[in-house]
Formats: sequence, C-alpha cells, structure tokens
Amino acid sequence: HVQLVESGGGSVEAGGSLRLSCATSGYSYDLNCMAWFRQAPGQEREAVAAIYTGDGSTHYSYSVKGRFTISQDSAKNTLYLMMNSLKPEDSAMYYCAADPSRIIVGSGSYCYHRGHQRYDHWGQGTQVTVS
Repeated sequence: HVQLVESGGGSVEAGGSLRLSCATSGYSYDLNCMAWFRQAPGQEREAVAAIYTGDGSTHYSYSVKGRFTISQDSAKNTLYLMMNSLKPEDSAMYYCAADPSRIIVGSGSYCYHRGHQRYDHWGQGTQVTVS
C-alpha cells in the first residue's frame, strides 16, 4: 500500500537549517504533483512548496521563497525540503503530500495552486520548531 513517511524535523534556533525527507513507497510518482504543506496550531494548512515530477519544476509560497528548496530523488523515491534561514514563524507541523493523478503536462506552479484537497496521499507529519 502507499506510504509517505516524513523525517528530519526538530528544534532549531532562528537562522538555522533543517532538511526534511519524505520516503515514499507503493506508488511511482513520475508524472505527478508532490508538495510540502505546513500547519501551525489554530491555523489552516498551507502549501509551502510544490514540484511537478514530470520535469522537476517547482513553486514556492512567498513566505519561504529564497529560503526553502523542494527536490526529489526519484531513484530513492524520496522528496526533500531544505529549509534555510529559519524563522520562528516557520514553526509548524510539516506534511508531504502527493496527488496520484497522472498529469501529462504540468508545472510546479500548477501543482502549488491545486490545493490540498487534490492531494490524496499524505504523510503523518514532522514537527519543526524554531526559537
């Protein structure tokens, strides 16, 4: 069955870095949208970064652009989120997600704006705390 398992979260001081990983199994995401979302207590889940696996194109939220990098290692079936220059407002539960729909022509922007409702495969989340 399909599994997405995040790791790499933790506590870090402001200005520090973390790399989140999302190991996937049970499905091959070769022409799909994948994304990282985050949710802080009392707030709605928001997209942070998205990637179209067909061509590797990416898109970021305004709040993390230039600081975060989403990438995929297809050989390892792993999605990454490299987070640099972390700020306290980045503190949240981070989730990786994938849309199992095959998308022949897509883009990172298309994947980012699809909305979390279109992502059917989710990990359990990993906590990031920045102080």
